[in-house]
Amino acid sequence: MKEIQLQKNYLTGESIDTIYFGGGTPSLLSESEISLLINTITSLHSVASDAEITLEANPDDLDKAKLQALRQTPINRFSIGIQSFFDEDLQWMNRVHRANEAESAVKRAQDLGFENITVDLIYGYPLLTDQKWKFNTDKVFELQVPHVSAYSMTVEPRTALASFIKQKKQPAMNDEQSAAQFTYLMDTMQKKGFEHYEISNFCKPGFYSRHNSNYWRGVKYLGIGPSAHSYNGETRQWNIANNTKYMQGLSIGDIPAETEVLSENDKLNEYIMTSLRTSWGLDLDKLNSIAAASANQLQIAAREFFEKEWLLQKENVIYLSPTGKLYADHIAAELFFSNAE
Repeated sequence: MKEIQLQKNYLTGESIDTIYFGGGTPSLLSESEISLLINTITSLHSVASDAEITLEANPDDLDKAKLQALRQTPINRFSIGIQSFFDEDLQWMNRVHRANEAESAVKRAQDLGFENITVDLIYGYPLLTDQKWKFNTDKVFELQVPHVSAYSMTVEPRTALASFIKQKKQPAMNDEQSAAQFTYLMDTMQKKGFEHYEISNFCKPGFYSRHNSNYWRGVKYLGIGPSAHSYNGETRQWNIANNTKYMQGLSIGDIPAETEVLSENDKLNEYIMTSLRTSWGLDLDKLNSIAAASANQLQIAAREFFEKEWLLQKENVIYLSPTGKLYADHIAAELFFSNAE
């Protein structure tokens, strides 16, 4: 609440269309704490009457009493971190919940009137056979969840998993397995009527994540809390990650953040990176509005990807092909504008 007050001028003049309570574990907050934070925001900003207000939640937090309490708040969307419907996989990931809790949490939320639900799934890890991956996706369809976020397992440096792989106590991730499971996901989601509107996100018509879509469309946003990032079109701001220093800064009325002024190339690269991940693609006119003649430079740099049919162009918009989606990060990196240009 203190930081919301201190940052009240960051989005001056902007209407707030979405509010997102992200991880850590915001489902640990009580309904009164959630309402207090939302009321603080609405007292300082113009919030749309139909704003999308999402709460990330662990399945084991969403018991009936918790969900009934949350019905008394403005929360109207849940992001439930399921990851897998197999207990051995969840244990391997060090997740606290169990598979039956995940399924029950979704059903309880639906029974209490929460229809706008997204679930997270993870693929491309050694325990996940193709048969298990099919079971996980089929379970989502069975639950009639309208939005799915699916991510390939990545190994972060300086983590226990990275250490175990280095010591050969755990097998390394398999790129071919990950690509095959992602391809299966794309095909199956399409057959079930889901739109693949961003690399990792699929939804039934009308159930886009408005919040995440705003990130990909370059809409301004304000992040509150340790490590939170903010963006206003001209600068990027990020809060200090250290909790103690974060609280010390707020106690004396300082915003505990660093700021970077975005160069022209920063803006170009940000647009390339975010737009190519989406179904609406990279608009060459918008690229030229950031920097004159940049669209022509990009088309030259992209020639090899057009030849491989990893990129497609319709009128003035460039998209990733289904095969190109397997190489999205590589393609974007190759198209970035360097400061030497």
